[in-house]
Amino acid sequence: MPEPTPVRVTTLPSGLTVVTERMERVETVSFGAYVASGTRHERAEENGVSHFLEHMAFKGTERRSAARIAEEIEDVGGHINAYTAREQTAYYVKLLKEDLGLGVDIIGDILTHSSFAPEELERERGVILQEIGQANDTPDDIIFDHFQATAYPDQPMGRPTLGTEALIREMKRDTLTGYMRDHYAAANTVIAATGNLHHDDVVALVERHFADLPRHTAPKPVAARYIGGEFRESRDLDQVHVTLGFPSVGYGHGDYYATMLLATVLGGGMSSRLFQEIRERRGLVYSIYAYHAPATDGGVFGLYAGTGEDEAAELVPATLDELDAVCRHIEPAELARARAQVKAGLLMSLESTGNRCEQIARQYELFGRLIPTAETVAKIDAVGLDDLKRVASNLFAGAPTLATIGPVDRVPGVGAIAARLGTRAAA
Repeated sequence: MPEPTPVRVTTLPSGLTVVTERMERVETVSFGAYVASGTRHERAEENGVSHFLEHMAFKGTERRSAARIAEEIEDVGGHINAYTAREQTAYYVKLLKEDLGLGVDIIGDILTHSSFAPEELERERGVILQEIGQANDTPDDIIFDHFQATAYPDQPMGRPTLGTEALIREMKRDTLTGYMRDHYAAANTVIAATGNLHHDDVVALVERHFADLPRHTAPKPVAARYIGGEFRESRDLDQVHVTLGFPSVGYGHGDYYATMLLATVLGGGMSSRLFQEIRERRGLVYSIYAYHAPATDGGVFGLYAGTGEDEAAELVPATLDELDAVCRHIEPAELARARAQVKAGLLMSLESTGNRCEQIARQYELFGRLIPTAETVAKIDAVGLDDLKRVASNLFAGAPTLATIGPVDRVPGVGAIAARLGTRAAA
């Protein structure tokens, strides 16, 4: 019997929220536990614990070995994974609809009864140290950690998600279990499920398998303070990797959608200004793009490019010219194209149960409600040319952050960049 509405929400007496969306025409389900805790919730001495904890959750529980967790999911053709971000840690599965109960059981088990066996902890410590080493050896990856640390120095928002090699080497089992006990609370977690399911069945499964999730109030994160500045590392590389950014707006801000569209106009695809001018006309780069990275209390608007040593001196001034130009004039066709790209990306993502599962969880975490797609589309359509120019002018008046790795001698400093934009550099 069909349910009256595809999207339903139930908050259990423990404070745990269950959000589901029924998709009758698919044969699969996606299910996840989304904990509102990540890198920015860590103390300095425990940096990396959220990510370490995410790894350890799959390394055995009181009734399942690490191998058994993987086998039970793959025996039914399912997929299980997790990720750690600055404000969230997620654990999720995708399965055939008849195997939903198994997925809820396993995710509930790893979040409430992980064993943290000493031998598994030491083995996973080595894996994470390898992951840190790989990131350090990948300049177009690690540069974003340096950028974040420069934009938000000496505070949780600026610390690396993986932690540091020194901290991971010394991290104790008690640090992991204590962090999980403090932050993995019912009221701090949203359970989401999408696909061919019934809401009441999901609620019953969650009540059974998440009953042992703690009921206390989780600690709040430290407020983020964007500062800005410069990071420069000389390495013997074929390319110079450059990331330039500015303080921006967070989720829920009135300029959120205008900022997203601005990123698309500037560097969101092959038709974008930066791609056309910097790569196609000038041939200075292979890769260049713009991005908006929002958080709950602010964010950053960034640009990334990889260029050759000889081209580095031309790259930054040419990019700054484009930033200046977009503050003064944007063609109606550019805005229309950006709208189409953003809306298409949104609507195409809704065809995936996994994307929809994550989307409804994040919406409920951020706003305490589910946002209809029509409402989002209307907000995108409401952004005008004057909005984009105003947002661009405000953004590029902020203190810049520059991070660059490689043969960096020809990359202008952050002071010169600020002077060219007529803005202020960080003290």
